[in-house]
Amino acid sequence: MSPATLVPLFVAIAGAAVAAAGWVLLRASGARPGMARRLGGAREIKVGRLLDIGPDDDLPRRPVRVVGRIRCGDPIVTAEDDRLVAFHRDVEVQLPSGAWRPIERLRESRSFELWDHDGSLPVDPAASHEPLVVLPHVWEGPPDELGEAYAPAVARITAEDGPPSVARAATRMLSVVERLMVLAEVRRTANGDITLAPPPGGYVISSLELDEAMRVLGGRNPRVLLAGMGCLAIGLVVLVVATAFLGVSLLAGG
Repeated sequence: MSPATLVPLFVAIAGAAVAAAGWVLLRASGARPGMARRLGGAREIKVGRLLDIGPDDDLPRRPVRVVGRIRCGDPIVTAEDDRLVAFHRDVEVQLPSGAWRPIERLRESRSFELWDHDGSLPVDPAASHEPLVVLPHVWEGPPDELGEAYAPAVARITAEDGPPSVARAATRMLSVVERLMVLAEVRRTANGDITLAPPPGGYVISSLELDEAMRVLGGRNPRVLLAGMGCLAIGLVVLVVATAFLGVSLLAGG
């Protein structure tokens, strides 16, 4: 293989490696850039405005960010007397290798109406994209502080992979008293009524204001996020350019 072919080949491999490193950094940051782009880029509209759409009017072609409050006749009631429409809990432990292993993934939800003073539309949070865009309640500590309910799982992991060093639990909730943003598609039923449907990947649901939701979706480490985005962008550009030169070189050699 000639140097004219080897050089762009090695550069393309280097670009792919830089892009892969950027992807790893993005995952490590906890950021959800895709969710942030979809939620932040959607047009915001109130429930009542959607219900004003007439039978001959065009529906929004793209998902919209619908805002309103929650109305639910059968909420989840916790031991602390919280009244919720969604309750997500993830519990995991850190193995001696440094990897995290889940030991519980709990999902509970209740259908509710998203409403304002001009009307309401039903939403089923079971069809939501994860995670819920809320401020999570996060606990971290020794595995033996998880409680007796988790002792069998911790014992099994200890026997298989060694004693875990740290445990953490993240809980995300949607309370009936909160105001929501819901990224959804607007559709008509067979009767011609306006309804909301989950877009590809599910509803994006947030109980936060938009700027705060963007910060949450930006991850727990903004510097790692920026480094990951930079590496990913640079790596992809290098990969595309080097691949183009490689193609030209192979055609010229052929």
